[in-house]
Amino acid sequence: MRPALAAWLVLSLLGGTGAQDMCGDTPAAPSHSVSAPQLSPEERLSPHMPESLLCDACHAIAFQIEEQLRKAEGKVGKKALKESDYIEVLERSCSQDWESYGVLELDGEKRLSGPGLPRQKPLSVLVSGGPWPGRLSKLCHGYVGEQGEAHIYGAHRRGPAALRQLLCHGDKGPCAGRKERPDPPKALQNEL
Repeated sequence: MRPALAAWLVLSLLGGTGAQDMCGDTPAAPSHSVSAPQLSPEERLSPHMPESLLCDACHAIAFQIEEQLRKAEGKVGKKALKESDYIEVLERSCSQDWESYGVLELDGEKRLSGPGLPRQKPLSVLVSGGPWPGRLSKLCHGYVGEQGEAHIYGAHRRGPAALRQLLCHGDKGPCAGRKERPDPPKALQNEL
């Protein structure tokens, strides 16, 4: 039986799926066409984050800082970190590879996508790598330098909304005047 099954599988792969309807016609598979976002020269070549993506970038940075600080505090039993420890965590947060972030186009608008940002439509092309990781790292270091490690850590201790408010929604933040996004859904954890 196994040799016959293996032979059928090989023949069906070579000759198509073998799926036919009652009349002998192969059913038509639904087709979808999705193209990559068309990036302007600034979006492709500039070392700086495009103005239109600064708010998304800030939310991604706030999410990564929050995650890294939360993990570090978890290792010491949710206690406050020492200054040297949170400075190290912030440096590590900004110096990560940022490869899971990229840009996509939804309804004619380019948006940054990745962990900590709202989920996008399932059929979209994400352009990652290239200039995006370097831009995020540079922005992250800029936020830490501008706000100061102690100020950022204090906001983190007050909660994720306080950190996003400090970095993104303050008077001069890249999202100033925009409605704050809701928290991204938390990952489910097994609790025993």
